[in-house]
Amino acid sequence: VQLQASGGGLVQAGGSLRLSCAASGRSFSSYYMAWFRRGPGKEHEFVAAIGWSGASKYYAGSVKGRFTISRDNAKSTVYLQMNSLKPEDTAVYYCAASSTGRAGMERRQSYDYWGQGTQVTVSS
Repeated sequence: VQLQASGGGLVQAGGSLRLSCAASGRSFSSYYMAWFRRGPGKEHEFVAAIGWSGASKYYAGSVKGRFTISRDNAKSTVYLQMNSLKPEDTAVYYCAASSTGRAGMERRQSYDYWGQGTQVTVSS
């Protein structure tokens, strides 16, 4: 599976961005999908994950209520709608695919495939 993330950019605090991650290769719907981020000087941080059908969604506490993860299996794409952005959301955002399902979904080691990352910068 190859993942291609896009949609990052520069936005003012309080603004919105929508990230996309297009997958190619083996069956997209058989993978749990997630977004991670890595801010300046920080470790990778789990942001959100979504189950195979899109019915199950999980969020980090820091983004819950502001970010929404979704997927379109027909288009082999996962999205991250980010609203009410804050300067602390500034990071490189990565999409990832896991064949192990919900178990360990907040751990980087659970993911088999990674996108190249897209930069999100939120100015104050």
